[in-house]
Amino acid sequence: METDDVIKTRIESILPMLNERQRRIYLSAEAKSIGWGGKSKISQLSSVTRRTIAKGEIESSLKNRIRKEGGGRKKSVEQQPEIQQIIEDLVSPHTLGDPMNPLIWTSKSLRKIAAELLVYGYEVSHELVRKSLISLGYSLQANKKTKEGGEFPDRDAQFVFINETAKEFAKTSDPVISVDCKKKELIGEYKNNGQEWTPIKNPTEVNVYDFIDKTNGKASPYGVYDIQNNCGWVNVGVSSDTAAFAVSTIRDWWKQEGCVLYPDSNRLYINADGGGSNGSRNHLWKAELQQFSNESGLNLHISHFPPGTSKWNKIEHRLFAYISKNWRAKPLTSLMVIVSLINATTTTTGLKVRANLDEKIYATGIKVTEEEKNKLNIQRNDFHGEWNYTISPNL
Repeated sequence: METDDVIKTRIESILPMLNERQRRIYLSAEAKSIGWGGKSKISQLSSVTRRTIAKGEIESSLKNRIRKEGGGRKKSVEQQPEIQQIIEDLVSPHTLGDPMNPLIWTSKSLRKIAAELLVYGYEVSHELVRKSLISLGYSLQANKKTKEGGEFPDRDAQFVFINETAKEFAKTSDPVISVDCKKKELIGEYKNNGQEWTPIKNPTEVNVYDFIDKTNGKASPYGVYDIQNNCGWVNVGVSSDTAAFAVSTIRDWWKQEGCVLYPDSNRLYINADGGGSNGSRNHLWKAELQQFSNESGLNLHISHFPPGTSKWNKIEHRLFAYISKNWRAKPLTSLMVIVSLINATTTTTGLKVRANLDEKIYATGIKVTEEEKNKLNIQRNDFHGEWNYTISPNL
């Protein structure tokens, strides 16, 4: 039989290492080992009440909790359930038209919401605001570019038409190209978006402000993407993005690559956006294509994407996107740097790109005369002839 001094010494050495629940369970176990009168003796030796020791007996058979369910301080949202509703009112997009909402014109940061709650008489932490927003179904999100204007009624039908026509051309081994002008790029020591591996604390230094350098100007990369061969051709121009520049790029591609890849073809299918230098309403675009058709002997079949659907143009995500990735975080300090970076663009799917410098100056504001319009050998398709037409050589 252990003496009281031995038991007391053991209790004093073990209790400091245990939490509340563990202490109760341990003391109840000591009392149980003694038998009759054990609770009274352990209570005397440990200075813990018999009631607490008895509670330990019950807890030893229950689930692992330090305190009973509902124990401890209540959460703020439980004490004041209206807090969540006030947070919802402050950040809800449905209240954006309410001029009384104080957070409409400020960033809805957690701390600003917490500060606004303080005005309402609720002192809460920004962490509680974060948890409340999550429980309300909110999360941190950036803007997403998806709106492209009103949806045209025959938008999907035009996509089907382009797809079916492209399949028909591919079946007969005739070329299908996607064309467009990439956004103009400032030439000089300007920041280029993205990050690249460099020695620690040695970033490439660029200009603080993006004021255009009149000496270097801007570059206009116009591209041709050969869909069947997964090849890109880009003319980097120094002039304006005009219809003459656009067709000149197509002409260069055909002379250097197209006629080699498709020696037996007498027709070419061109997919272009609905606006800009290659727009469906651009008369100069059609006049320049007529000259190209006369020179090459090709029947040019053209289809334009419906208004507001430029992102569906294959050249955007199969060529331009990879060019942007390749020159991320690299200042475009000269035209030759731009040409070199485009030439070096590749993908794991086998994309090959060839870039050239086009230093010709293309005049702007050229008007197509009625006589030139009448000379167009153009045949419009029955389905949206303004988007789908064929320009054939003038005999």
